[in-house]
Amino acid sequence: MRRTGGTARRRVIEAVAALCVSGALLAFLASGLGPVPPLGQALDPGTGVWASAEDAAGVRSETLRLPGLRGPVTVSFSPAGVPTVAAGSDGDLFEALGYTHARFRLTQMDLQRRLGSGRMAELVGPAGVESDKFQLQLGLLRTAEAQWAATPHDSESAVALLAYARGVNAWIGQARAAHRRPALFSLTGVHPADWTPVDSLVVQGVLTENTSFTTGPLALSILQRSLGERHTREWFPVLPPNAQRPYDPGPYEKAVSKPAAAGRAPAVRDDGATAATADRTALAWIAAQAGGSAGSQRNSNAWAVNGPLAAGGRAMLAGDPHLPHTLPSYWFQAALRSPGYSVTGFTLPGMPAVLIGRNEHISWTVTNAQTQSTFYYREVTDPHRPGEYYWRGAWRRMERLTYAIPVRGGAPVRLTVDLTVHGPVMTQLGQTMSVYWTGATGSPSLTAILSVARARDFDGFTAALRDWHSPAQNFVYADDAGNIGAVAAGHFPIVASGEPWLPLPGTGAADVTGMVPYEAAPRVYNPPDHMVVSANDRPVGAGYPYYLGPSTGFDPGYRTRRIRDYLGSRRAMTKDDFTALQHDVTDGLAIRIVPRLLDALRDDRLTPAEREARAQLAAWQGAMDPDSGAAAVWWTFWNAYLTAVFQPWWTAGKVPVHLDPGRLAISASQTTLSGSLESWTLRDQDNAAFTPPRGRARTAREVMRAAFHRAIADLSARLGPSPQSWAWGRVHSVSFPSLTGAPGLGYGPLPAGGDPQTVNAAGGDMSSVFGPSMRMVVNWVGESRSDDATAYPGGQSENPGSPWYRNLLAEWLSGRYRPLPVPGAGSSPVTWTLSAGREDG
Repeated sequence: MRRTGGTARRRVIEAVAALCVSGALLAFLASGLGPVPPLGQALDPGTGVWASAEDAAGVRSETLRLPGLRGPVTVSFSPAGVPTVAAGSDGDLFEALGYTHARFRLTQMDLQRRLGSGRMAELVGPAGVESDKFQLQLGLLRTAEAQWAATPHDSESAVALLAYARGVNAWIGQARAAHRRPALFSLTGVHPADWTPVDSLVVQGVLTENTSFTTGPLALSILQRSLGERHTREWFPVLPPNAQRPYDPGPYEKAVSKPAAAGRAPAVRDDGATAATADRTALAWIAAQAGGSAGSQRNSNAWAVNGPLAAGGRAMLAGDPHLPHTLPSYWFQAALRSPGYSVTGFTLPGMPAVLIGRNEHISWTVTNAQTQSTFYYREVTDPHRPGEYYWRGAWRRMERLTYAIPVRGGAPVRLTVDLTVHGPVMTQLGQTMSVYWTGATGSPSLTAILSVARARDFDGFTAALRDWHSPAQNFVYADDAGNIGAVAAGHFPIVASGEPWLPLPGTGAADVTGMVPYEAAPRVYNPPDHMVVSANDRPVGAGYPYYLGPSTGFDPGYRTRRIRDYLGSRRAMTKDDFTALQHDVTDGLAIRIVPRLLDALRDDRLTPAEREARAQLAAWQGAMDPDSGAAAVWWTFWNAYLTAVFQPWWTAGKVPVHLDPGRLAISASQTTLSGSLESWTLRDQDNAAFTPPRGRARTAREVMRAAFHRAIADLSARLGPSPQSWAWGRVHSVSFPSLTGAPGLGYGPLPAGGDPQTVNAAGGDMSSVFGPSMRMVVNWVGESRSDDATAYPGGQSENPGSPWYRNLLAEWLSGRYRPLPVPGAGSSPVTWTLSAGREDG
């Protein structure tokens, strides 16, 4: 974990953010805290419970019975553990996928449904209560239940969900009967309940929360109160201050008129001090339960080229969504074939679909759209009218729900959740604060992605994504006819009035009144420059007529600029060109800033170490290689520069960084500050921000020199006095922690290249556990034929005793790729034969 915390409860909270709750969970269990005895050596991969688990000796060919199958199904495994599932009906296909997921990832699946359903305390005891309260308030379970109730049970998605649940339950039943449950359940005696379609929708909701729920408006409100409105608007603007290269540059159609929201002045007003207290209280609690700086990670890449940029003149696509590193991964690779589907790519354990991949005609990948999906409302309440709030000119009753949270080793904890028209009430200390989050409105995402898997062209692709609501994603596309494109799919709320990047009044005047029409969503098809690039930056230009969110939500565009420069400098690219770009560690911001730094140092008096460091920067091409001393100098300087400029203002304004360090602390992870500082350094070196409050006037040149001296002093103290011995990999590492949290079951830390601004990105911490969760390249070489490449950090099994636990990690680290398996093709030495008949070994 990135931050360990001092208590078992904090470890569970941190795990929520990374969606690897079991990491904190089994670390907690191993220590013997609470009602669970110490497990100690039981977690050892060589001698503990893992060694006796089902797949510890490797998967073998079997004939298995799955009740509910209509015909025979084969599941054939590659030597690397990637299954190809072939079935005679779509329902049988999804039942077999559910069974396969459960065989390899049941612990992961069960923990994620527990997390989203608010039932972690049932497993870990009191340490999980606060997490359960948060999830029940936010409402993933309510949303999943409502969505399933509204799903016609003869629909395509219902058939998939029901069949998938049958497959999961077939394995749970077999494991229960044979007393061979996964290690977690054997150790704790808390066994997984049967799987339901609602559980799959909860798992979908957990990923949606991790990619779209945010504390951003609360953090900006606190910054505005601390720094002042003028500085906050200048330093954290709605539109980015640096140059952008959106994939949909316009022109745009005129915005559809926003419907007016009824509302008038509230009967009761809260003063500014009360609102400030409410913001601080809400931010501290929500950030803690959502793992801190919720929704702040934004590193994914996707691009496609066609025409003269692609060898053979057809199309190529690349994608590498960035998520927390874990063993096992978020993803489970698979190829699926049935009468309705022929698709290969990456599935999410718990869901019956390929989320990223290709079929016989199209390929697709995704990046997080980063648009604002979370809006906070200050509800007007009156202590003399308990349980009511003021909305649209009248007092209304809140809807009240009660929950009993089961707690391992203790009495159930009761929770009351109040709901307004805007959403659940999250805090009531000082002022009632509710949250509107698009993830709580329900999303037929499964319907959309199943339709994508059957699409044959861009029209079918975009038609399928009309039903994708949340999380908002940029879907990048390439097909066998040589076409490329992208569309931002999701709900983009329209707010009637006010400043939605800050908490809004709950009176009705600033309600969400609709969504940006799908036809007006950012999109591009076969652009004239033959390239589409999406890397979490703003997908549209300043002239786009709808609000998508402030610049704090988007990447500043450094990776997009680097990718576009690379693609634009080449012709007739091959698959190898794409894989090389996926491993590129050139920091484009450094390339633009370092010349200004060298110029500022030209007349400065430097020590021998500083002269050597300056010489390294002068000869450097911007690559954040692990053995590069210049890379270490650059990154340390940039952080020192940010601190030198902004820390005096933070100190004077008493910014309460401790409430949410990921959003309030000064660091290179505050990408909007980086964008503003870049803009001033290149075009406005006399900007007033360089002069601290009540201090003497300074310019960028002076501050850069001071930051450089500070950086060299820091590196000398850490790495020794000689810059010739410095290296980025000595201060920057990457790790792949196990879901158990046990050090012996993870991998690393290892010296690592890259930073948050490079294409091969790494999380902002010096000990990074965040980066590409997989890599994929699809090169369309002919009709229905492609030359694919994929890499995957880890393995298919969650069991550390399995040969498929981290068998692919060495290839990942060395930059080697494997082809995507072809649905229904080839033979395998290991095959499961599934039927509704008798089971034998």
